Amino acid sequence: MGGAEQEGILLEMGNAGQEAIIAEAEEFVKTEIRPYVNEFEENKGIPLDLINKMAEKGYLAASFPEEYGGLDLDPIYYGQFTEVFGKACVATRSLLTVHTSLVGETLLRFGTIEQKEKWLPQLASGQQIAAFALSEPDIGSDAKNVQTSWYEEDDCYVLNGTKKWITFGHIASMFIIVAINNGKSTAFLVERSSPGIETYPIEGLMAGQATYLAEIQLNHVKVPKENVLGKLNFGFEYVVATALDQGRYSIAWAGLAIAQEALEAMVSYSHKRTQFNQKLRNFQLIRGMIGDAVTKIHAARALCLKAGKLRKEKHPDATMETTIAKYFTSKVAVEVANDALQVHGGNGFTKDYPVERLYREAKVLEIIEGSSQMQQEIISHYGLRNYYKRGKRS
Repeated sequence: MGGAEQEGILLEMGNAGQEAIIAEAEEFVKTEIRPYVNEFEENKGIPLDLINKMAEKGYLAASFPEEYGGLDLDPIYYGQFTEVFGKACVATRSLLTVHTSLVGETLLRFGTIEQKEKWLPQLASGQQIAAFALSEPDIGSDAKNVQTSWYEEDDCYVLNGTKKWITFGHIASMFIIVAINNGKSTAFLVERSSPGIETYPIEGLMAGQATYLAEIQLNHVKVPKENVLGKLNFGFEYVVATALDQGRYSIAWAGLAIAQEALEAMVSYSHKRTQFNQKLRNFQLIRGMIGDAVTKIHAARALCLKAGKLRKEKHPDATMETTIAKYFTSKVAVEVANDALQVHGGNGFTKDYPVERLYREAKVLEIIEGSSQMQQEIISHYGLRNYYKRGKRS
């Protein structure tokens, strides 16, 4: 057997294993999550026993290597895995985005051997639930100018400040916290058990009601020096930039998930609902909305798959393709969810139908992990640099 043929068989076997994980996740979501989504919002959080069940399946470490207790999904399959959860429940998908992508994958990239051996198995098993603490009450898109500060004291660093809008921050047992000293940022691994940490739930939210969103107050929190993640004074340039890129990849698939779920809801409703003695699917304007949604979703999926392929190959264009995918799918999610609600009419405003929730949750994606306006700026710089043809007349 030739080397190329053998490699192809091994690749096919690997894909079959990953496809089996996706299929199992779909069944898990169908039985353990989808029937209870409204309850999660009413109870202001997904149940801790559900998080434990996800951990037992290895879902909290889906993209981690097996040596750390993970499922070793490659970027393409991890994206599809994210979509499975995101279609049914934004809160469980958010847990994957934050715990697995923002924190876990960042630890994989920048952690020391000791940090990875200590933290990753605990994240995989659910022994630790992680959150990424960057945003502050007055700092969102302007992430380089965080106000949370740190200073050195003997054998530790001391943190002071406030973080806000931290997903799963109210139940997380460990955090990546970004703080600044003399204009230079550093990322720290901080345990909730450290004296001086207080978290407060954020309520009255339009979306993300089951994601334990919190404000975190840090009052002279001492962090051991071995808990610096990456290089001292280079937190934003390396750790934060990489973490947000990983988060955007997850959010790109989250946008696709909401749009796909909204499309399926729209089509199903158009088959069942009768107006003027006809099913809604027979009206040309309804079919127009469905046709547009199908086209947008196919384009969004192609962008997500391309970004996943480049990430798997570690291609230098992977980050930009991820940004483009996140920007596009977040807009598509809003547009398709809006049309799905329109097709549902008055019923779309009730919790008896999923489009009410999808409509609310879609909008968040245009804000988190970099607003759409920030993504436009990044993409425009790429366009100005790569599509300028010298010598051509304007």
